[in-house]
Amino acid sequence: GSGGFRKRKHDNFPHGQRREEKENVNPPSALMSSFKSFQLELDTRHDKYERLVKLSRDITIESKRTIFLLHRFTSAPNGEEILSESEVKLDAVRRKIKQVAQELIGEDMYQFHRAISPGLQEYVEAVSFQYFIKTRSLISVEEINKQLIFTADDREETTNTTSNSHDKQPPRWSLKVTPVDYLLGVADLTGELMRLCISSVGNGDIDTPFELSQFLRQIYDGFTFIGNTGPYEVSKKLYTLKQSLAKVENACYTLKVRGSEIPKHMLADVFSTKTEMIDQEEGLP
Repeated sequence: GSGGFRKRKHDNFPHGQRREEKENVNPPSALMSSFKSFQLELDTRHDKYERLVKLSRDITIESKRTIFLLHRFTSAPNGEEILSESEVKLDAVRRKIKQVAQELIGEDMYQFHRAISPGLQEYVEAVSFQYFIKTRSLISVEEINKQLIFTADDREETTNTTSNSHDKQPPRWSLKVTPVDYLLGVADLTGELMRLCISSVGNGDIDTPFELSQFLRQIYDGFTFIGNTGPYEVSKKLYTLKQSLAKVENACYTLKVRGSEIPKHMLADVFSTKTEMIDQEEGLP
């Protein structure tokens, strides 16, 4: 009838014959092979990215633990033990960074930079904090990168060395901290130095806050030279850096003006109260 479905031309062919023709139309082609290779490459890159994210998270956690340990330096009876223990922890962090360097062999680091950047920033913060406690100065990015040149472990060298390979150099890996990661790590360092200032006053150390004030002022002046010409993340950290400097300068002001009339065991309470007032005025959490 007129209301029925029209019969299509290829409906006259048997179903099995149509399926064979369909298979013959789409044989495996060079294009499909290329796409399969692209899929394999992308999957491999994604897996490597995820491994680097996990390593970066481990580096961040261990670096934070090192920073927490170093904050006990001012109150510990023997500060050298704290520094020795922090060096052991930083060596463990560098072993994680060595794994990152091995993952990046033959790769463009900047393609994976977003995955490893948080961990590197936290490592810079931890190692620069330890360096400041030791030397009262700022570690350079060149000095940090010197510590990130790795060779094979002694165990690996003995197992892989034969009598004919004495002249061969052991394999080496290196990872360079980028200038941006270094600047962001130093900017975060100022917050730890502000906490060090408050804890030092609580322990009766009157000289450290004035040293920290001078040091933070120099760092702030350096960041001011960069200003808005640097990366967005660096300029965003400048506000937090300014707040840390203001808290340390406020502590120095209180010590200079009212230090003689406030008992030493109450100085820390006065500074913590003033710090909370500054945070409320600036709207900080």
